Order: sequence, then C-alpha cells, then structure tokens
Amino acid sequence: MTTRPAALIAAIVLTLAVLTGCSSPTPAPTATSSAEQAQPKPPSGTPEPIEVSVAQVATAVGGEAVVLDSPDGTEVARFTNPIPSGAPLVFLVDESEGAWLRVKLPMRPNGSVGWVRKADVTLAAVDYSLEVSTAERSVTLLQDNVPVKTFSAAVGTGDTPTPLGSFYLTELLAPTNQGYGPYAYGISAFSDVLNSFGGGPGQIGMHGTDDSSSIGQAASHGCIRLNNDDITYLAGILPLGTPITIT
Repeated sequence: MTTRPAALIAAIVLTLAVLTGCSSPTPAPTATSSAEQAQPKPPSGTPEPIEVSVAQVATAVGGEAVVLDSPDGTEVARFTNPIPSGAPLVFLVDESEGAWLRVKLPMRPNGSVGWVRKADVTLAAVDYSLEVSTAERSVTLLQDNVPVKTFSAAVGTGDTPTPLGSFYLTELLAPTNQGYGPYAYGISAFSDVLNSFGGGPGQIGMHGTDDSSSIGQAASHGCIRLNNDDITYLAGILPLGTPITIT
C-alpha cells in the first residue's frame, strides 16, 4: 500500500520535537482470497508467513494495545493509542500465528518483540523500506525491495552513535522548534548511550536540518539527518510502519 502524499501530510502531528538526534489513512484490513483459504494450514505452533511484498503493519484500533510475551502469555507492555505525539499506534509485524501477531515494539531495549491479538489491530501491506548505512552515511529508499534512490545523510558521532538494527517508522512530525527541518519521522529505535534528550526518552529520529553542512558527516546525537528537500520527499510517500534497517 502506497499512501497518497496529501493524505499522509494531512495526518502529520505538529509538535515540539524531542527526538534524540541533533538540534495515513487508517490501513484497511488485509483480505483473504478464496485461493488462500483453500491452502492447507501449517501445523499448530508453526508461524504463518507474512505474504506481502515487503512488510505488514498493524495499526491499533482501540485506546490501547496490550503486548504479551507469547500467544495467551504474560503481559510485557501496554501502549496507548494514539501515542503521546497524537500519531496512531503502529507495529511492524514479524510473523503470524493463529489469532496472534508477533510485532516489533517501539521500546527499550532495541529489538524488543511481543505478541498482540489480530482482533486489536488492522493490517496493511507496505511496499517501501529504507536502508541506512552509517559507514557510507546514506539512506537508500527501496520499493518492493528494489533500490529507488539514495540520499546523503548525517549520522551519530562516535560518542553518540546511531543504533544498529531493524526498526520501523513510528510517527511523522512537523517540528515547531528550529534545527529539525520541515519534517521528522520517529523511529522505533532508542539511543544506546542517552536515556533522555531534550525532554524526551532518547528516541531516534530521521529528520531535516538547518545545518546542511553536516550532511555526510558523523554529526548528530544518534538521529539520521537529511537535506530538507529529501525529508520532504520521503514525508510525501512513506507510511508509518515503513521498515528501516540501520547498519
């Protein structure tokens, strides 16, 4: 599913940015065709593959989402919907098992996963993804796993590195303070060295910048900086839940 630029930008949250680094329409439920229904079911306990081009995103439908450590297991986290910035609560799906989904979680420690009920979310396919290279200081946009465009970026310094791993975009903001450019995506990653920053929890973001000379450098507190034209382009096409891999 590719979100229309006008619809996506209309959902942007105006807020004071508190991300760590430096200075859509509600998804429709995934339909199951009769051919899919005719396929044999995997043995009990075997994860069902997520058959989408790139990824599947779960958007909470109620006022909160309860996350368990296993299907019908113990609660490990509880998230409000919408999230504090006003954006809808989304998760990136890892796998499916019966009435449950294993999802990536926007919390510490980085890489946390848990299980949510399918009945508590709507599902949508996402065909975009991002690959960030801290060595090359670049961000590559992919569609259906095919590279489309690469942008020069600034990443974290040696003392405040950009965390590595597989994450996703959690929110899209229009920062009201200077330094972050016209748009900022929140990422489900958190700084490995800063527990708080600017009044926030040390969440990593991908945003524009008022300092274009920093692009291509190791210059941030962990966030990924892009030129303002580049973050504006991405803000027009990337839905929440888009996977982002940082290496």
